[in-house]
Amino acid sequence: MRVFLSRIVFLAAFLFGLPSLAASRCDVNVPTERVDLAQVSLAYQSIGRASDPALLLVMGLGGQLIHWPDEVVIALCQQGFRVIRYDNRDVGLSTWRQAPLEANLTFEVLRYKLGLPVSAPYSLTDMADDGLGLMDALHIEQFHVLGASMGGMIAQHMAAMAPQRVESLTLIMTTSGAEGLPAPSAALVQLLSRRGAPNREVALEQQADLLAALGSPTIVDDRQALLHQAALSYDRAFNPEGVKRQIMAILAEPSRVALLNQLRVPALVVHGTADPLLPVMHGVHLAAHLRGSQLKLIPGLAHRFQETFKAPLLAAVLPYLREHREDTSHWAQIEPVAEHNLL
Repeated sequence: MRVFLSRIVFLAAFLFGLPSLAASRCDVNVPTERVDLAQVSLAYQSIGRASDPALLLVMGLGGQLIHWPDEVVIALCQQGFRVIRYDNRDVGLSTWRQAPLEANLTFEVLRYKLGLPVSAPYSLTDMADDGLGLMDALHIEQFHVLGASMGGMIAQHMAAMAPQRVESLTLIMTTSGAEGLPAPSAALVQLLSRRGAPNREVALEQQADLLAALGSPTIVDDRQALLHQAALSYDRAFNPEGVKRQIMAILAEPSRVALLNQLRVPALVVHGTADPLLPVMHGVHLAAHLRGSQLKLIPGLAHRFQETFKAPLLAAVLPYLREHREDTSHWAQIEPVAEHNLL
């Protein structure tokens, strides 16, 4: 009887202890670490067990690793992933590059509008190589990739550059970069171009304005909450010149349609119907050129991880990632494509 009771007590302690074990395994307050690559040093966090399948999160323009909502990271980790989030080059605590003297965003934007080639200090493929280098340094051979906005563009290149390593793609609020897709409003472009500020107060106001403009028209943002979010970013790292260089990398990028037409990888495309920066047709077009991909459109979602839309985003993403978490039979592949399929 004593042995039986002790087993019952042990089993109860084990079962009731599972939530706390999961919580400790998915602690987002782990230290931020650094890894030195050939060209840059990257700041990153690794959340979850090292033995779990890896999921690399790639952030968008000017975004830092802290811009991945903690509750989203925890939810991904609790699906059994080792979640790795990092600062791209030129933002956050990663290397801030020095632009050549001739690099000028205003001049390059003018060339872009005129249909002329754009020069940039580095490319999105360079940024994709940074992410692959991070995974090399962590000794992770195969992994899943989830990219948002510019991070989704970088993720597309990762799958093409390392097809035997990328097990699946999740692409949120991003684009193929094809010509002819709807452009953002002139007012939003103007807000994006305001990257200089004489002091902290002005910088926070500018960032709050941009966050509000990137949000859903169905949601009324709390101004103080936006200023608080801007303050967290500013106080961790403020590098407007680096964001300008990232913008130049995006402008210099040609259409990825030919690349996408050749790519064979499990892919989920998630896009909002109210995205003001990359209108919904960007997501539809992207999915159309990724053979076999799934497309999830979220009504009202814009170009931010707003609180109201975190649950719909997770509802779209988590089942897909669960399905592919242990499936290593569908790594990315590159196949030749006929000339007439490149449009």
